[in-house]
Amino acid sequence: MKRIAIFYGTVTGNTETVAKRINNQLFEMADLKDIACVTIEDMDKYDFLFIGTPTYGKGGLQNDWKNFLPEMKNAYLSTKTVALFGLGDSVGHPDTFVDGMEAIYRALQNSGCLIVGSCPTDGYSFVGSEALVDKKFVGLPLDQDNESGLTDSRIALWLSGIIPYLQ
Repeated sequence: MKRIAIFYGTVTGNTETVAKRINNQLFEMADLKDIACVTIEDMDKYDFLFIGTPTYGKGGLQNDWKNFLPEMKNAYLSTKTVALFGLGDSVGHPDTFVDGMEAIYRALQNSGCLIVGSCPTDGYSFVGSEALVDKKFVGLPLDQDNESGLTDSRIALWLSGIIPYLQ
């Protein structure tokens, strides 16, 4: 079995809560890591990385991720598989829904890692998102402010496509 970690940034606690819910559905197989308390060397210890971030206001990336991204942009993660998840507000900021997830995706582009877990836009209400590639989200988008009742089922569906990469 691969060594798995969930790296997340959070201010209000919503992204940490989602990280724990993902881990619950993984039967507690992952280590939980707040990005404010880690270094790039901590990522080296794992084969599979779940990476989660909230999006603030008009598409802003969470501050701990802003501080960590320069280190991650220069990392060589070619042996890693990565799945992204992002939180956003599809009602308050429908034109920048989960844009923070796109910033991390972009930072990973030259790292050599395999990014898995894209999601179709079906069932999501939003106007625009930078986190779309080929008309799919680059990871799992979630809206804890307006659609928290859908979170567990969205996680389960997303993980069903990711489980094969964890073997």
